[in-house]
Amino acid sequence: MKRYYKKITAFLIGCVVCCQSIFLTPVMAATPNPEEEMRAVWISTVYRADFLSVQNDAEAQKKEFVQKLDQIKAMGLNTVVVQIRPKGDALYESSLNPWSDVLTGTQGRSPGYDPMQFMIEETHKRGMAFHAWMNPYRITTSGVDLAALSADNQARQHPDWILTHKNAMYYNPEREDVKEYIVNTVAEVVQNYDVDGIHFDDYFYPSNYPLPESEGPEGPTANARREHVNDLIARVDKKIKQLNQDVAFGISPMGIWKNSTSDPEGSATKGSEGYYNVFGDAKTWVKKGWVDYIVPQIYWETGHAAADYETLVDWWSDVVRGTDVKLYIGQGIYKDSVAAEITKELKINEKYPEVSSSFFFSLRDLLSDRQGAGTAIKTYYKQKDVAQISETKPEQTKPIKPSEPDAKKKAYAGRTDLRVDGKPVVLDVYIIDDYSYFKLRDLAYQMTGTPKQFDTIWQEKDQTIHLQTGIPYTVNGTEGKKTQAKDTVAIPSMANLYVNGQKQSVSAYTIDDYTYYKLRDLAKLADFGVTWEESTATIDIDTDQAYQ
Repeated sequence: MKRYYKKITAFLIGCVVCCQSIFLTPVMAATPNPEEEMRAVWISTVYRADFLSVQNDAEAQKKEFVQKLDQIKAMGLNTVVVQIRPKGDALYESSLNPWSDVLTGTQGRSPGYDPMQFMIEETHKRGMAFHAWMNPYRITTSGVDLAALSADNQARQHPDWILTHKNAMYYNPEREDVKEYIVNTVAEVVQNYDVDGIHFDDYFYPSNYPLPESEGPEGPTANARREHVNDLIARVDKKIKQLNQDVAFGISPMGIWKNSTSDPEGSATKGSEGYYNVFGDAKTWVKKGWVDYIVPQIYWETGHAAADYETLVDWWSDVVRGTDVKLYIGQGIYKDSVAAEITKELKINEKYPEVSSSFFFSLRDLLSDRQGAGTAIKTYYKQKDVAQISETKPEQTKPIKPSEPDAKKKAYAGRTDLRVDGKPVVLDVYIIDDYSYFKLRDLAYQMTGTPKQFDTIWQEKDQTIHLQTGIPYTVNGTEGKKTQAKDTVAIPSMANLYVNGQKQSVSAYTIDDYTYYKLRDLAKLADFGVTWEESTATIDIDTDQAYQ
């Protein structure tokens, strides 16, 4: 039985597109259905790669996470997969795992707050989902000195649980006590935290952990290792299901299960195989229904000689077909070759109905806009969201025709001054029936960076304007430019306005091919304060206040 993610009130970011006939002022796209699409980014904490640029400073760590979270949301994503157990340790209050050294520099030292609890709360405030990413077996990335671990580390207390390989330590997957420890670790998180998912990555047995000299990759030892990993996966799935049906369990295995040269059922590839390399039988996990979702790490570009991108998307689509397991594609934007063609890869995904969406690795590459990937991803999701709204919007009411009696209005230009949070702003304004009307795009531009910022988008196909609150405006270069406005005639706008996906009934007029909205209507919809100072004929917008 499927266990879907808690409902995500995900935003859909607006994108402003120049239009010849009507002023662009987008509203937010419809809330995506979390059962159909989860747009995620991995946030790596091992090596402090994506998160925790500072240590021993709780407030700075909180501020950093919130800033990154807002940036992620503005990209059009709705799920964060945060590495909260990178090395047999914890970024949360645990009775089984020591505090992670990435927090303070010393394993076992409390950071003075519960980072995961804070991260979950901030994520959910924004209508996004939080998946707790755990590496099940890794103890160290480098080093085999037990004395370097904290006194409460399970590896230090149970050295017989450990296997070593290439100067690193791992929990031995074949031990029953290790399996119980990992299952209990998962259970502790599911019981104590409001997580939306538990996520394992592609590290199982150490890569290429040697087999007995007399045995091959399909021999008894290799098969036993795969069965031990399978046993853990099945038990983790069962435990999560017992504790909370709403918590999803997902794994991101290596992108290649087996090559077809190793097994006719494998993919037409020539790369490293998860089945043999780390003893991870991802195909079995899907077929047995032990995971709710699978995220193969297809970290190659199209046309790659050893592992063509679409070849693998097609193969994994076939694996999940007919099952209840969701398929997400792991997109390796940390590689220039992938980052440069990310839109092409996302378009390929659209060809396969089994592909639900994507996970991006990793956050640092997304935010640094590696090879333009961040911009491309943001644009892709904006366009997709607006298209979805257009397809599902409710039946429109009949607009006023410009030829109807009393439809046209006299519009008086530039008769008021405007301040935004106390700063004088010069914008085109028209007074119609004693009310001030502004271009939505101009206001969005001026309010970016304030508590009441919003973005806009124009959908020409169905003549709709969309506004999405809570995210910065996407600049196109035409906003905020004062024109030589003159008194003129305003024609009722025939465009429909949507705010955060909901259709609104507000007063709007078209003047010189731009759409103008009544300021008080916009203040009410975006919830910002507006006051009128009669002595100076000045309008004040206060983004620290709610609409009155």
